[in-house]
Amino acid sequence: MRKVKISALGCYVPEHVLTNHDLEKMVETSDEWILTRTGIAERHIADPSVATSDLAVEAARRALDQRGIDATALNAILVCTVTPDMFFPSTACLVQNRLGAKGAWGFDLIAACSGFVYGLTTGAHFVAAGTHEKVLVIGSDTMSRIIDYTDRNTCVLFGDAAGAMLIEPVDAQDGQEIGFIDFLGEIDGSGGDYLKMPAGGSRIPASIESVEKRLHYVHQDGQQVFKYAVRKMYEVCSQLLERNGFSAKDVAMLIPHQANRRIISATVERLGLPCDRVIINIDRYGNTTAGTIPLATRDAIDTGRLKKGDLVLFVAVGAGYTVGASLWRWAY
Repeated sequence: MRKVKISALGCYVPEHVLTNHDLEKMVETSDEWILTRTGIAERHIADPSVATSDLAVEAARRALDQRGIDATALNAILVCTVTPDMFFPSTACLVQNRLGAKGAWGFDLIAACSGFVYGLTTGAHFVAAGTHEKVLVIGSDTMSRIIDYTDRNTCVLFGDAAGAMLIEPVDAQDGQEIGFIDFLGEIDGSGGDYLKMPAGGSRIPASIESVEKRLHYVHQDGQQVFKYAVRKMYEVCSQLLERNGFSAKDVAMLIPHQANRRIISATVERLGLPCDRVIINIDRYGNTTAGTIPLATRDAIDTGRLKKGDLVLFVAVGAGYTVGASLWRWAY
């Protein structure tokens, strides 16, 4: 198996910002209530004419520009999303066509908030196996399309964004002390009822009744999701580090899924990590589902907190339940 690295990163967020004070005018809530329970102050919302593929294409172009390559160099495009433009064709097909990535194949990957971590794992193995040279992994979601803005428990949480990472082989000049190390994934379908969009699939097809009952929106049991996320974020991080001969003190940067500040803080406390070794930007973007980890990675780089050779740990828990962690030595 070849050593592989993340060689480029691109992110995109829509211009429109929805603040907590804006939400106060839409639903029974307050800035203080939202900040205290979630840590979110604002989130970016896509215009009505903008779809998930539009965000994905913008993030992809920025990653390709950073690397200085054309889309025709790509072998595969993986789009991690729970808000595809449509059931079919896949969003990956739409992105491939817009980018002009002739010859590339790809698919959509559904793992909710763990989607980007799962995509990184999949892409890393494609390249490590020697069957691919360049795989673009994109996390893109327009969560505003499936949020009920009369439900104060969910509408305050989510925003829209996209991020893309390019995975390539480690070359001779990089050395062997960078790149992908290991991953750990888990699913637990017994928790599926606690976070879901009930209608729109084969179980409850779209109908007048399903629309009237507001079943095409996110439904969440926040307390159940919170307890599970705190426990599993810690467990999967600890297990992955231990089996690779590391401890939390070796981690230069923990980049967690940005679902709730209290979940992240509880995870960091259990791991015994100093606060300066975790990136938290949920206050500015909310939960952008598959977009959170690339956004947080960008901010870690831009603030000088993630540098070449650093041991970085990505971790997420999402609907399903899905759990994933991915361990890397940062490449640039």
